Amino acid sequence: MPASEGHPPISSVQSLCVIMSIQNPCLSCGACCGYFRVSFYWAEAESGGGTVPDDLTSKVNNHLCCMKGTESQPARCVALMGDIGSQTRCTIYEKRSSPCREFETHEVDGSVNEACNRARAHYGLPPLNPLLPGEQVA
Repeated sequence: MPASEGHPPISSVQSLCVIMSIQNPCLSCGACCGYFRVSFYWAEAESGGGTVPDDLTSKVNNHLCCMKGTESQPARCVALMGDIGSQTRCTIYEKRSSPCREFETHEVDGSVNEACNRARAHYGLPPLNPLLPGEQVA
């Protein structure tokens, strides 16, 4: 639709996407989804009353399940779309498990999450820097 109908021209949308990926390094990373086993309590799956689609999970034991693709090395979550280190997204973002919801690039004090940098290093990505006072990851 033309910009005159309330929609920005494509170049503005593309610029916004670049700004977002600069603000949130996760959108151009995905290393954690391709490095760690994503385990969580079984009741987070749909069959237990949770939101994670059952067909994307594997049983770990009587209490835990994990995202398919992360149960062995090399790991890659089946819900990850895109190229690690380039442009990625979670195909079940709104339904993702608690480990995914809780994993952050930075700690509350602005220091870097070392687990994040470990996963980034595995893929040859540069480490993230601590946040400056007042900075936030969008």
